[in-house]
Amino acid sequence: MTRRFLQRSVLSLAAGPAALGFLVVAAVGLTGCERKTEAKPPVPRPVRTVTAAKGGTGEVITLTGQISAENEVSLSFRIGGRIIDRVGNVGDRVQPDQVLARLDPQNELNGLRSAQAAVSAAEGRVVETSNAFDRQKTLLPQGFTTQALYDQAQQALRTAQSQLDNAEAQLQIAQDRVSYTELKAGVDGSITGRFAEAGEVVQAGQPVFRVARQDGRDAVFNVPAQVIRAAPSNPRISVFLTDDPSIKAEGRVREIDPQADPITRTFRVRVGLINPPAAMLLGATVTGRMEIESVPGVALPASALTRIDGQPAVWLVDPKTETVALHNVTVGRFDPGTVIVSHGLSGGEIVVTAGVQALHPGQKVRLLGAAK
Repeated sequence: MTRRFLQRSVLSLAAGPAALGFLVVAAVGLTGCERKTEAKPPVPRPVRTVTAAKGGTGEVITLTGQISAENEVSLSFRIGGRIIDRVGNVGDRVQPDQVLARLDPQNELNGLRSAQAAVSAAEGRVVETSNAFDRQKTLLPQGFTTQALYDQAQQALRTAQSQLDNAEAQLQIAQDRVSYTELKAGVDGSITGRFAEAGEVVQAGQPVFRVARQDGRDAVFNVPAQVIRAAPSNPRISVFLTDDPSIKAEGRVREIDPQADPITRTFRVRVGLINPPAAMLLGATVTGRMEIESVPGVALPASALTRIDGQPAVWLVDPKTETVALHNVTVGRFDPGTVIVSHGLSGGEIVVTAGVQALHPGQKVRLLGAAK
């Protein structure tokens, strides 16, 4: 088409200088159009990379928790009633025989007096029947009484004795109920909770105080399931105060909850502290540190992992051509930040860690940063 146009333009040169100028402008315009249609080479996509390094993949797990008593007990009255006195407060140190609260004892004192009266009556009945039996026992060999009267006197004595035993048992119960109107600590420890006040009516077994025993301290942590799986069989935990790392203690896992928290999906782990310093007070915030055993593999950022045909894979960069290719790997362990590749990488490969979603095989890339 261009050639025909030029031929027609040459034939029309005789038309004059104006036609010649039109020819020059048209040729320049056509040349510019041809230049615009030339294809530009693709721009390399920028990616971030890391150089795979073979070696141990042991790491240190750090979690935040708090100090708790190894054993806590809830104190409650063994009978119901109205609290007339409460002398314990949160934070108080308590001794086993220390009285923390009292119930109104009037009903129990009345029951005690009734039981005492019943015992006195039963004792009088035993004395009476005992004397009658002694008389029958004396008269029977002499023939001045019958066997039937003797047996009747003996049975009356046994009945009276049984009634006395029952009255004494009821007296003991009444005395116990009077003692139950006083709530004692029962252990050496500190009050960590108070749930009732003077004037309240409480039921038997209703918690009034919570006391932490002084015989042990735990560091309590909420631990993800993958950390529990990766931990050694008997890990040694280093625990130190978050606001003062110089105050520290060693501990061992004492208890792991069998069920995860329904909201956080973590497991509560109690670490028993060995000779904790006095500065590790109840409720203090602490940091626990545990080292996971080293296993062979390559550690990569979790962002480097992708999938091909349903299998884990990573993008590798060819340093000669600066193009990428997918490579299958085997994941040995992973957490939200790090992936441990157990098979598929021998070390030294350039692995893409950012921008993996927009790549395709053979694509040319530009490295923004490579760690060696």
